[in-house]
Amino acid sequence: MTREESADLLLPGVKHDYSYYENLYPQRNLPDGAIVTRYAPSPTGFIHIGALLQSFISSKMAKQSNGIFFLRIEDTDQKRSIDDGVNKIIRDLEKFDIVFDEGVTKDGDKGSYGPYTQSERKDIYWAFAKKLIIEDKAYPCFCSKEDEALDREKQTAKGERTGYYGYWARCRRLTMEEVIEKINAGEKYIIRLKSNGNFNRKFKFKDCVKGKAEFPENDQDIPIIKSDGLPTYHFAHAIDDHLMGTTHVIRSDEWYPSIPLHTQLFTMLGFKVPKYAHISPLMIEDNGTRRKISKRKDPEAAVSFYHEKGIPNHAIMLYLATVTNSNFEMWMEQNKDKDIDDFTFEFNKMATGGTMFDYDKLINISKNYISKLKATEVYDMALDYAKEYNQDFASLLEKYKDYSIDVFNIEREQKKPRKDIAYFSDAKNQTWYMYDELFKVKDYDWQKINDKKEIKLILNPYFDDYYDMDDDKDIGFNKMKDRTERLGYTSNMKEYKANPDNYKGSIADVSMVIRVALTTLSMTPDLYEIMKLLGVERMKKRVEMALQ
Repeated sequence: MTREESADLLLPGVKHDYSYYENLYPQRNLPDGAIVTRYAPSPTGFIHIGALLQSFISSKMAKQSNGIFFLRIEDTDQKRSIDDGVNKIIRDLEKFDIVFDEGVTKDGDKGSYGPYTQSERKDIYWAFAKKLIIEDKAYPCFCSKEDEALDREKQTAKGERTGYYGYWARCRRLTMEEVIEKINAGEKYIIRLKSNGNFNRKFKFKDCVKGKAEFPENDQDIPIIKSDGLPTYHFAHAIDDHLMGTTHVIRSDEWYPSIPLHTQLFTMLGFKVPKYAHISPLMIEDNGTRRKISKRKDPEAAVSFYHEKGIPNHAIMLYLATVTNSNFEMWMEQNKDKDIDDFTFEFNKMATGGTMFDYDKLINISKNYISKLKATEVYDMALDYAKEYNQDFASLLEKYKDYSIDVFNIEREQKKPRKDIAYFSDAKNQTWYMYDELFKVKDYDWQKINDKKEIKLILNPYFDDYYDMDDDKDIGFNKMKDRTERLGYTSNMKEYKANPDNYKGSIADVSMVIRVALTTLSMTPDLYEIMKLLGVERMKKRVEMALQ
Protein backbone atom coordinates (compact mmCIF):
# COMPACT_ATOMS: atom_id res chain seq x y z
CA MET A 1 0.00 0.00 0.00
CA THR A 2 1.37 3.40 -0.99
CA ARG A 3 1.44 6.36 1.38
CA GLU A 4 -1.31 8.02 -0.70
CA GLU A 5 -3.48 4.93 -0.26
CA SER A 6 -2.66 4.84 3.44
CA ALA A 7 -3.70 8.50 3.80
CA ASP A 8 -6.99 7.76 1.98
CA LEU A 9 -7.63 4.84 4.32
CA LEU A 10 -6.92 6.86 7.46
CA LEU A 11 -8.78 10.01 6.36
CA PRO A 12 -11.41 8.91 3.84
CA GLY A 13 -13.71 11.20 1.90
CA VAL A 14 -11.50 14.30 1.71
CA LYS A 15 -13.04 16.49 -0.99
CA HIS A 16 -9.98 18.47 -2.04
CA ASP A 17 -6.23 18.18 -2.11
CA TYR A 18 -4.29 20.64 0.10
CA SER A 19 -3.10 22.50 -3.02
CA TYR A 20 -6.74 23.33 -3.79
CA TYR A 21 -6.96 25.31 -0.56
CA GLU A 22 -3.62 27.00 -1.15
CA ASN A 23 -5.08 28.34 -4.40
CA LEU A 24 -8.49 29.11 -2.87
CA TYR A 25 -6.94 31.44 -0.28
CA PRO A 26 -4.33 33.58 -2.07
CA GLN A 27 -1.89 35.86 -0.32
CA ARG A 28 -3.46 39.13 0.79
CA ASN A 29 -2.70 42.25 -1.20
CA LEU A 30 -1.83 44.69 1.58
CA PRO A 31 0.69 47.53 1.99
CA ASP A 32 4.14 46.80 3.40
CA GLY A 33 4.11 46.54 7.17
CA ALA A 34 0.38 45.79 7.37
CA ILE A 35 -0.43 43.52 10.30
CA VAL A 36 -2.99 40.77 9.86
CA THR A 37 -4.05 39.31 13.17
CA ARG A 38 -6.99 37.75 14.87
CA TYR A 39 -8.95 37.19 18.02
CA ALA A 40 -9.68 33.47 18.21
CA PRO A 41 -11.77 32.52 21.25
CA SER A 42 -13.65 29.35 22.07
CA PRO A 43 -17.44 29.93 22.01
CA THR A 44 -17.85 29.94 25.78
CA GLY A 45 -19.63 33.31 25.83
CA PHE A 46 -17.22 34.57 28.49
CA ILE A 47 -14.97 37.57 27.85
CA HIS A 48 -12.09 37.73 30.33
CA ILE A 49 -10.43 41.10 31.02
CA GLY A 50 -7.19 39.55 29.75
CA ALA A 51 -8.92 38.48 26.54
CA LEU A 52 -10.30 42.00 26.16
CA LEU A 53 -6.75 43.34 26.51
CA GLN A 54 -5.54 40.91 23.86
CA SER A 55 -8.31 41.79 21.40
CA PHE A 56 -7.75 45.50 22.07
CA ILE A 57 -4.05 45.19 21.27
CA SER A 58 -4.74 43.09 18.17
CA SER A 59 -7.32 45.53 16.82
CA LYS A 60 -5.07 48.55 17.39
CA MET A 61 -1.98 46.97 15.83
CA ALA A 62 -3.95 45.96 12.75
CA LYS A 63 -5.78 49.26 12.35
CA GLN A 64 -2.75 51.54 12.75
CA SER A 65 -0.83 49.52 10.14
CA ASN A 66 -3.70 49.48 7.60
CA GLY A 67 -3.97 45.76 8.13
CA ILE A 68 -6.76 43.29 8.89
CA PHE A 69 -8.26 42.16 12.19
CA PHE A 70 -10.56 39.15 12.05
CA LEU A 71 -12.61 36.99 14.40
CA ARG A 72 -12.09 33.25 14.21
CA ILE A 73 -14.04 30.86 16.42
CA GLU A 74 -12.00 27.93 17.67
CA ASP A 75 -14.64 25.37 18.60
CA THR A 76 -12.77 22.12 18.08
CA ASP A 77 -13.25 21.40 21.80
CA GLN A 78 -17.00 20.88 21.61
CA LYS A 79 -17.32 20.37 25.38
CA ARG A 80 -16.51 24.05 26.00
CA SER A 81 -19.08 25.44 23.58
CA ILE A 82 -22.32 26.91 24.90
CA ASP A 83 -25.52 27.97 23.17
CA ASP A 84 -25.28 31.49 21.72
CA GLY A 85 -21.68 31.65 22.96
CA VAL A 86 -20.41 33.26 19.75
CA ASN A 87 -23.04 36.00 19.74
CA LYS A 88 -22.35 36.75 23.41
CA ILE A 89 -18.68 37.26 22.58
CA ILE A 90 -19.49 39.49 19.60
CA ARG A 91 -21.97 41.59 21.60
CA ASP A 92 -19.53 42.09 24.46
CA LEU A 93 -16.70 43.16 22.16
CA GLU A 94 -18.97 45.55 20.25
CA LYS A 95 -19.64 47.36 23.54
CA PHE A 96 -15.93 48.14 23.67
CA ASP A 97 -15.78 49.25 20.03
CA ILE A 98 -13.79 46.15 19.09
CA VAL A 99 -14.75 45.91 15.43
CA PHE A 100 -13.59 43.16 13.09
CA ASP A 101 -12.74 43.63 9.41
CA GLU A 102 -13.51 39.98 8.71
CA GLY A 103 -14.69 36.83 10.37
CA VAL A 104 -17.71 35.54 12.20
CA THR A 105 -20.60 37.96 12.67
CA LYS A 106 -24.11 37.63 14.10
CA ASP A 107 -25.35 37.35 10.52
CA GLY A 108 -22.77 34.90 9.19
CA ASP A 109 -19.23 35.15 7.88
CA LYS A 110 -17.76 38.33 6.43
CA GLY A 111 -14.63 38.05 4.29
CA SER A 112 -13.01 35.85 1.65
CA TYR A 113 -10.95 33.58 3.90
CA GLY A 114 -13.73 31.65 5.64
CA PRO A 115 -15.32 29.66 6.95
CA TYR A 116 -14.05 31.39 10.10
CA THR A 117 -15.37 28.70 12.45
CA GLN A 118 -13.04 25.75 12.87
CA SER A 119 -15.72 23.08 13.09
CA GLU A 120 -16.74 24.06 9.54
CA ARG A 121 -13.20 23.57 8.18
CA LYS A 122 -12.78 19.82 8.76
CA ASP A 123 -12.03 19.02 5.11
CA ILE A 124 -9.25 21.63 5.10
CA TYR A 125 -7.54 20.12 8.14
CA TRP A 126 -7.85 16.60 6.76
CA ALA A 127 -6.36 17.70 3.44
CA PHE A 128 -3.23 18.99 5.21
CA ALA A 129 -3.10 15.99 7.56
CA LYS A 130 -3.09 13.75 4.48
CA LYS A 131 -0.20 15.83 3.13
CA LEU A 132 1.81 15.10 6.28
CA ILE A 133 0.97 11.38 6.20
CA ILE A 134 2.06 11.13 2.55
CA GLU A 135 5.29 12.95 3.40
CA ASP A 136 5.92 10.58 6.35
CA LYS A 137 5.47 13.45 8.82
CA ALA A 138 2.38 12.03 10.54
CA TYR A 139 1.04 8.60 11.45
CA PRO A 140 -1.95 6.88 13.10
CA CYS A 141 -1.85 6.13 16.81
CA PHE A 142 -4.03 3.44 18.40
CA CYS A 143 -2.85 3.90 21.98
CA SER A 144 -5.57 4.12 24.60
CA LYS A 145 -5.60 6.56 27.51
CA GLU A 146 -4.71 3.62 29.74
CA ASP A 147 -1.68 2.84 27.57
CA GLU A 148 -0.45 6.42 27.82
CA ALA A 149 -1.08 6.57 31.57
CA LEU A 150 0.92 3.37 32.05
CA ASP A 151 3.83 4.80 30.04
CA ARG A 152 3.77 8.00 32.09
CA GLU A 153 4.10 5.95 35.25
CA LYS A 154 7.09 4.14 33.78
CA GLN A 155 8.68 7.41 32.64
CA THR A 156 8.23 8.93 36.09
CA ALA A 157 9.69 5.85 37.77
CA LYS A 158 12.76 6.07 35.53
CA GLY A 159 13.12 9.81 36.04
CA GLU A 160 12.46 10.53 32.36
CA ARG A 161 10.37 13.26 30.75
CA THR A 162 6.73 12.30 30.36
CA GLY A 163 5.10 12.37 26.95
CA TYR A 164 4.79 10.59 23.63
CA TYR A 165 8.22 10.80 22.03
CA GLY A 166 11.17 8.73 20.86
CA TYR A 167 11.16 5.22 22.32
CA TRP A 168 7.83 5.94 24.04
CA ALA A 169 6.10 6.71 20.75
CA ARG A 170 4.82 3.15 20.36
CA CYS A 171 2.75 3.55 17.22
CA ARG A 172 5.61 5.15 15.30
CA ARG A 173 6.99 1.64 14.91
CA LEU A 174 3.86 0.05 13.50
CA THR A 175 4.19 -1.48 10.05
CA MET A 176 1.66 -0.75 7.32
CA GLU A 177 0.26 -4.26 7.74
CA GLU A 178 -0.23 -3.73 11.48
CA VAL A 179 -1.99 -0.42 10.83
CA ILE A 180 -4.36 -2.03 8.31
CA GLU A 181 -5.06 -4.91 10.68
CA LYS A 182 -5.97 -2.54 13.54
CA ILE A 183 -8.21 -0.44 11.29
CA ASN A 184 -10.01 -3.54 10.01
CA ALA A 185 -10.48 -4.65 13.61
CA GLY A 186 -12.32 -1.35 14.29
CA GLU A 187 -9.74 0.08 16.68
CA LYS A 188 -10.05 3.83 17.25
CA TYR A 189 -7.10 5.98 16.28
CA ILE A 190 -5.83 9.52 16.17
CA ILE A 191 -3.28 11.10 13.85
CA ARG A 192 -0.02 12.24 15.43
CA LEU A 193 2.72 14.53 14.18
CA LYS A 194 5.96 12.65 13.52
CA SER A 195 8.21 15.19 15.20
CA ASN A 196 11.65 15.76 13.71
CA GLY A 197 12.81 17.68 16.79
CA ASN A 198 15.58 16.85 19.22
CA PHE A 199 14.99 17.89 22.82
CA ASN A 200 18.74 18.21 23.38
CA ARG A 201 19.06 20.84 20.63
CA LYS A 202 18.28 24.49 21.26
CA PHE A 203 15.67 26.35 19.29
CA LYS A 204 16.27 30.11 19.06
CA PHE A 205 13.36 32.47 18.74
CA LYS A 206 12.55 36.19 18.89
CA ASP A 207 9.19 37.25 20.25
CA CYS A 208 7.82 40.71 19.34
CA VAL A 209 7.21 41.50 23.01
CA LYS A 210 9.57 39.32 25.04
CA GLY A 211 12.55 39.50 22.71
CA LYS A 212 15.12 36.76 22.16
CA ALA A 213 14.77 33.37 23.82
CA GLU A 214 15.98 29.77 23.60
CA PHE A 215 13.90 26.63 24.06
CA PRO A 216 14.58 22.93 23.66
CA GLU A 217 13.26 21.70 20.33
CA ASN A 218 9.91 19.92 20.41
CA ASP A 219 10.23 16.14 20.11
CA GLN A 220 6.71 15.23 21.23
CA ASP A 221 4.53 13.43 18.67
CA ILE A 222 1.48 15.51 19.51
CA PRO A 223 -2.01 14.61 18.24
CA ILE A 224 -3.09 16.67 15.23
CA ILE A 225 -6.40 14.94 14.41
CA LYS A 226 -8.50 13.64 17.33
CA SER A 227 -10.59 10.46 17.33
CA ASP A 228 -13.72 12.51 16.60
CA GLY A 229 -12.11 13.74 13.38
CA LEU A 230 -11.61 17.31 14.57
CA PRO A 231 -8.14 18.86 14.72
CA THR A 232 -6.30 19.81 17.87
CA TYR A 233 -5.82 23.51 18.59
CA HIS A 234 -2.13 23.30 17.69
CA PHE A 235 -2.72 21.85 14.23
CA ALA A 236 -5.78 23.91 13.36
CA HIS A 237 -4.26 27.25 14.33
CA ALA A 238 -1.22 26.66 12.11
CA ILE A 239 -3.32 25.87 9.04
CA ASP A 240 -5.84 28.65 9.68
CA ASP A 241 -3.22 31.31 10.33
CA HIS A 242 -1.37 30.28 7.17
CA LEU A 243 -4.42 30.25 4.88
CA MET A 244 -5.93 33.39 6.41
CA GLY A 245 -2.68 35.29 5.94
CA THR A 246 -2.00 35.99 9.62
CA THR A 247 1.24 37.93 9.94
CA HIS A 248 1.24 38.31 13.73
CA VAL A 249 -0.16 35.93 16.32
CA ILE A 250 -0.93 38.14 19.32
CA ARG A 251 -1.94 36.06 22.31
CA SER A 252 -1.59 35.45 26.05
CA ASP A 253 1.84 34.38 27.25
CA GLU A 254 0.42 31.12 28.62
CA TRP A 255 1.10 29.90 25.06
CA TYR A 256 4.73 31.02 25.16
CA PRO A 257 6.11 27.52 25.95
CA SER A 258 4.29 26.22 22.85
CA ILE A 259 6.50 28.23 20.51
CA PRO A 260 8.88 25.33 19.62
CA LEU A 261 5.91 23.13 18.74
CA HIS A 262 4.02 25.78 16.78
CA THR A 263 6.98 26.92 14.73
CA GLN A 264 7.79 23.26 14.07
CA LEU A 265 4.25 22.69 12.78
CA PHE A 266 4.50 25.65 10.40
CA THR A 267 7.86 24.44 9.13
CA MET A 268 6.81 20.81 8.66
CA LEU A 269 3.68 21.96 6.82
CA GLY A 270 5.84 24.09 4.52
CA PHE A 271 4.38 27.38 5.77
CA LYS A 272 6.04 30.69 6.52
CA VAL A 273 6.16 31.14 10.29
CA PRO A 274 4.23 34.24 11.45
CA LYS A 275 5.60 36.61 14.05
CA TYR A 276 4.48 35.96 17.60
CA ALA A 277 3.70 38.54 20.29
CA HIS A 278 2.98 37.10 23.71
CA ILE A 279 1.08 39.47 25.96
CA SER A 280 1.94 39.44 29.64
CA PRO A 281 -0.95 38.52 31.93
CA LEU A 282 -2.79 40.87 34.24
CA MET A 283 -1.79 40.06 37.81
CA ILE A 284 -3.55 40.51 41.12
CA GLU A 285 -2.21 40.50 44.67
CA ASP A 286 -3.58 37.70 46.82
CA ASN A 287 -2.45 37.46 50.46
CA GLY A 288 0.91 39.02 49.68
CA THR A 289 1.62 37.00 46.55
CA ARG A 290 1.14 37.84 42.89
CA ARG A 291 -0.92 35.61 40.63
CA LYS A 292 -2.77 35.83 37.34
CA ILE A 293 -6.24 37.31 37.54
CA SER A 294 -8.63 34.37 37.52
CA LYS A 295 -12.18 34.07 36.23
CA ARG A 296 -12.84 31.51 38.96
CA LYS A 297 -11.53 33.60 41.87
CA ASP A 298 -11.81 37.25 40.86
CA PRO A 299 -15.07 39.02 39.91
CA GLU A 300 -12.94 41.67 38.17
CA ALA A 301 -11.93 39.05 35.61
CA ALA A 302 -15.28 39.11 33.80
CA VAL A 303 -16.15 42.15 31.70
CA SER A 304 -19.73 41.78 32.96
CA PHE A 305 -18.38 43.03 36.31
CA TYR A 306 -17.59 46.42 34.75
CA HIS A 307 -20.94 46.60 32.98
CA GLU A 308 -22.73 45.98 36.28
CA LYS A 309 -20.56 48.60 37.96
CA GLY A 310 -21.36 51.09 35.21
CA ILE A 311 -17.78 51.91 34.28
CA PRO A 312 -17.87 53.45 30.79
CA ASN A 313 -16.45 51.15 28.16
CA HIS A 314 -14.19 53.88 26.83
CA ALA A 315 -12.71 54.39 30.29
CA ILE A 316 -11.86 50.69 30.41
CA MET A 317 -10.16 50.98 27.02
CA LEU A 318 -8.18 53.98 28.24
CA TYR A 319 -7.00 51.90 31.17
CA LEU A 320 -6.06 49.01 28.89
CA ALA A 321 -4.10 51.46 26.73
CA THR A 322 -2.02 52.44 29.78
CA VAL A 323 -1.40 48.74 30.40
CA THR A 324 -0.48 48.14 26.75
CA ASN A 325 2.22 50.79 26.36
CA SER A 326 4.15 52.37 29.19
CA ASN A 327 4.27 55.78 27.48
CA PHE A 328 0.55 56.09 26.72
CA GLU A 329 -0.37 57.80 29.98
CA MET A 330 2.20 60.58 29.58
CA TRP A 331 1.19 61.01 25.93
CA MET A 332 -2.45 61.36 26.97
CA GLU A 333 -1.54 64.04 29.51
CA GLN A 334 0.32 65.98 26.83
CA ASN A 335 -2.40 65.53 24.19
CA LYS A 336 -5.69 66.11 25.99
CA ASP A 337 -7.51 66.92 22.78
CA LYS A 338 -6.65 63.51 21.28
CA ASP A 339 -7.88 59.96 21.83
CA ILE A 340 -6.63 56.38 21.73
CA ASP A 341 -6.75 56.10 17.94
CA ASP A 342 -4.26 58.97 17.63
CA PHE A 343 -1.62 57.04 19.57
CA THR A 344 0.78 54.60 17.89
CA PHE A 345 1.23 51.42 19.91
CA GLU A 346 4.51 49.52 19.79
CA PHE A 347 5.35 45.94 20.74
CA ASN A 348 8.64 46.98 22.32
CA LYS A 349 6.80 49.25 24.78
CA MET A 350 4.74 46.35 26.15
CA ALA A 351 5.50 44.75 29.50
CA THR A 352 7.58 41.58 29.32
CA GLY A 353 6.45 40.39 32.77
CA GLY A 354 3.08 40.32 34.50
CA THR A 355 1.31 43.68 34.90
CA MET A 356 -0.50 44.36 38.16
CA PHE A 357 -4.19 44.98 37.64
CA ASP A 358 -4.80 48.37 39.30
CA TYR A 359 -8.52 48.71 40.02
CA ASP A 360 -8.05 52.06 41.78
CA LYS A 361 -6.30 53.45 38.73
CA LEU A 362 -9.13 52.24 36.51
CA ILE A 363 -11.68 53.99 38.75
CA ASN A 364 -9.63 57.18 38.66
CA ILE A 365 -9.48 57.04 34.86
CA SER A 366 -13.23 56.45 34.77
CA LYS A 367 -13.84 59.40 37.10
CA ASN A 368 -11.71 61.72 34.97
CA TYR A 369 -13.32 60.49 31.76
CA ILE A 370 -16.88 61.06 33.04
CA SER A 371 -15.94 64.51 34.33
CA LYS A 372 -15.00 65.59 30.79
CA LEU A 373 -18.26 64.45 29.18
CA LYS A 374 -21.07 66.84 28.35
CA ALA A 375 -24.09 66.72 30.63
CA THR A 376 -26.22 65.30 27.81
CA GLU A 377 -23.71 62.46 27.37
CA VAL A 378 -23.69 61.74 31.10
CA TYR A 379 -27.48 61.73 31.09
CA ASP A 380 -27.66 59.30 28.16
CA MET A 381 -25.12 56.94 29.70
CA ALA A 382 -26.71 57.11 33.16
CA LEU A 383 -30.11 56.38 31.62
CA ASP A 384 -28.81 53.43 29.59
CA TYR A 385 -27.26 52.00 32.72
CA ALA A 386 -30.34 52.61 34.87
CA LYS A 387 -32.65 50.98 32.32
CA GLU A 388 -30.68 47.78 32.73
CA TYR A 389 -29.87 47.85 36.44
CA ASN A 390 -32.15 50.38 38.22
CA GLN A 391 -35.49 50.86 36.55
CA ASP A 392 -36.90 53.16 39.25
CA PHE A 393 -34.07 55.65 38.76
CA ALA A 394 -34.42 55.32 34.99
CA SER A 395 -38.08 56.35 35.31
CA LEU A 396 -37.08 59.49 37.22
CA LEU A 397 -34.43 60.37 34.66
CA GLU A 398 -36.95 59.99 31.84
CA LYS A 399 -39.64 61.91 33.73
CA TYR A 400 -37.32 64.86 34.45
CA LYS A 401 -35.03 64.74 31.43
CA ASP A 402 -34.10 68.44 31.12
CA TYR A 403 -33.88 68.85 34.88
CA SER A 404 -31.65 65.76 35.17
CA ILE A 405 -29.34 67.08 32.48
CA ASP A 406 -29.07 70.30 34.48
CA VAL A 407 -28.29 68.30 37.61
CA PHE A 408 -25.49 66.45 35.82
CA ASN A 409 -24.26 69.79 34.48
CA ILE A 410 -23.54 71.24 37.93
CA GLU A 411 -19.83 72.18 38.02
CA ARG A 412 -19.25 70.40 34.71
CA GLU A 413 -18.41 72.99 32.07
CA GLN A 414 -15.47 74.61 33.83
CA LYS A 415 -11.70 74.36 34.04
CA LYS A 416 -11.80 71.86 36.89
CA PRO A 417 -15.05 69.93 36.51
CA ARG A 418 -16.57 67.94 39.34
CA LYS A 419 -15.44 64.33 39.65
CA ASP A 420 -18.02 62.84 41.98
CA ILE A 421 -19.34 60.20 39.56
CA ALA A 422 -16.75 57.47 39.03
CA TYR A 423 -19.16 54.92 37.52
CA PHE A 424 -22.84 54.95 36.70
CA SER A 425 -23.97 52.62 39.46
CA ASP A 426 -23.07 55.58 41.69
CA ALA A 427 -25.00 58.21 39.70
CA LYS A 428 -28.10 57.85 41.87
CA ASN A 429 -26.04 57.96 45.08
CA GLN A 430 -24.46 61.23 43.96
CA THR A 431 -27.68 62.97 42.89
CA TRP A 432 -30.56 61.46 44.90
CA TYR A 433 -31.09 64.60 47.01
CA MET A 434 -32.00 66.55 43.87
CA TYR A 435 -35.16 64.44 43.37
CA ASP A 436 -38.07 64.89 45.78
CA GLU A 437 -39.13 61.27 45.20
CA LEU A 438 -35.78 60.12 46.58
CA PHE A 439 -35.34 62.79 49.25
CA LYS A 440 -35.94 60.86 52.46
CA VAL A 441 -34.40 62.34 55.56
CA LYS A 442 -32.46 60.07 57.89
CA ASP A 443 -29.83 62.30 59.49
CA TYR A 444 -28.61 65.85 58.99
CA ASP A 445 -24.85 66.31 58.95
CA TRP A 446 -24.89 69.80 60.51
CA GLN A 447 -21.17 69.91 61.27
CA LYS A 448 -20.23 72.87 63.54
CA ILE A 449 -23.59 74.52 64.23
CA ASN A 450 -25.81 71.99 66.03
CA ASP A 451 -27.98 74.23 68.22
CA LYS A 452 -31.56 73.98 66.97
CA LYS A 453 -32.40 77.60 67.82
CA GLU A 454 -29.34 78.84 65.95
CA ILE A 455 -30.17 76.69 62.95
CA LYS A 456 -33.70 78.05 62.94
CA LEU A 457 -32.38 81.60 63.23
CA ILE A 458 -30.18 81.11 60.15
CA LEU A 459 -32.79 79.38 58.03
CA ASN A 460 -36.18 80.89 58.85
CA PRO A 461 -36.13 84.26 57.06
CA TYR A 462 -33.47 83.42 54.52
CA PHE A 463 -35.61 82.36 51.56
CA ASP A 464 -38.24 85.03 52.25
CA ASP A 465 -36.01 88.05 52.87
CA TYR A 466 -32.65 87.35 51.23
CA TYR A 467 -32.71 84.75 48.47
CA ASP A 468 -33.82 85.76 44.97
CA MET A 469 -33.83 83.26 42.07
CA ASP A 470 -32.93 86.07 39.66
CA ASP A 471 -29.72 87.00 41.50
CA ASP A 472 -26.48 85.99 39.85
CA LYS A 473 -23.87 84.16 41.90
CA ASP A 474 -22.02 87.28 43.10
CA ILE A 475 -25.17 89.08 44.23
CA GLY A 476 -26.42 85.97 45.97
CA PHE A 477 -23.13 85.57 47.77
CA ASN A 478 -23.13 89.21 48.87
CA LYS A 479 -26.61 88.76 50.35
CA MET A 480 -25.40 85.70 52.25
CA LYS A 481 -22.45 87.74 53.54
CA ASP A 482 -24.85 90.43 54.75
CA ARG A 483 -27.01 87.85 56.50
CA THR A 484 -23.88 86.33 58.06
CA GLU A 485 -22.75 89.63 59.54
CA ARG A 486 -26.22 90.41 60.94
CA LEU A 487 -26.27 87.10 62.80
CA GLY A 488 -22.93 87.70 64.52
CA TYR A 489 -20.80 85.63 62.18
CA THR A 490 -18.08 87.01 59.91
CA SER A 491 -17.78 86.84 56.15
CA ASN A 492 -14.05 87.58 56.36
CA MET A 493 -12.30 84.23 56.63
CA LYS A 494 -8.87 85.79 57.33
CA GLU A 495 -10.30 87.80 60.18
CA TYR A 496 -12.06 84.73 61.55
CA LYS A 497 -8.88 82.67 61.51
CA ALA A 498 -7.01 85.49 63.24
CA ASN A 499 -9.69 86.14 65.91
CA PRO A 500 -12.12 83.22 66.08
CA ASP A 501 -13.34 84.08 69.58
CA ASN A 502 -14.77 87.39 68.36
CA TYR A 503 -17.49 85.67 66.30
CA LYS A 504 -20.05 82.90 66.48
CA GLY A 505 -18.44 81.44 63.43
CA SER A 506 -17.82 82.19 59.76
CA ILE A 507 -19.77 82.42 56.53
CA ALA A 508 -18.65 78.85 55.83
CA ASP A 509 -20.60 77.68 58.89
CA VAL A 510 -23.71 79.61 57.83
CA SER A 511 -23.62 78.29 54.28
CA MET A 512 -23.09 74.79 55.70
CA VAL A 513 -26.38 75.02 57.59
CA ILE A 514 -28.17 75.97 54.35
CA ARG A 515 -26.43 73.20 52.41
CA VAL A 516 -27.33 70.54 55.00
CA ALA A 517 -30.93 71.75 55.30
CA LEU A 518 -31.41 71.41 51.54
CA THR A 519 -29.52 68.16 50.99
CA THR A 520 -28.84 66.61 54.47
CA LEU A 521 -25.20 66.42 53.33
CA SER A 522 -22.14 68.44 54.29
CA MET A 523 -20.35 67.65 51.00
CA THR A 524 -22.10 68.53 47.74
CA PRO A 525 -21.34 70.29 44.47
CA ASP A 526 -21.79 74.06 44.17
CA LEU A 527 -24.54 75.25 46.55
CA TYR A 528 -25.59 78.17 44.35
CA GLU A 529 -26.30 75.84 41.40
CA ILE A 530 -28.18 73.39 43.63
CA MET A 531 -30.38 76.18 44.96
CA LYS A 532 -31.00 77.47 41.45
CA LEU A 533 -32.28 74.08 40.34
CA LEU A 534 -34.35 73.33 43.46
CA GLY A 535 -36.25 76.62 43.33
CA VAL A 536 -37.70 78.62 46.25
CA GLU A 537 -40.81 76.55 46.99
CA ARG A 538 -38.95 73.22 47.12
CA MET A 539 -36.24 74.80 49.28
CA LYS A 540 -38.84 76.16 51.73
CA LYS A 541 -40.35 72.70 52.08
CA ARG A 542 -36.94 71.21 52.78
CA VAL A 543 -36.15 73.89 55.36
CA GLU A 544 -39.46 73.08 57.04
CA MET A 545 -38.51 69.39 57.10
CA ALA A 546 -35.11 70.25 58.56
CA LEU A 547 -36.56 72.40 61.31
CA GLN A 548 -39.04 69.71 62.27
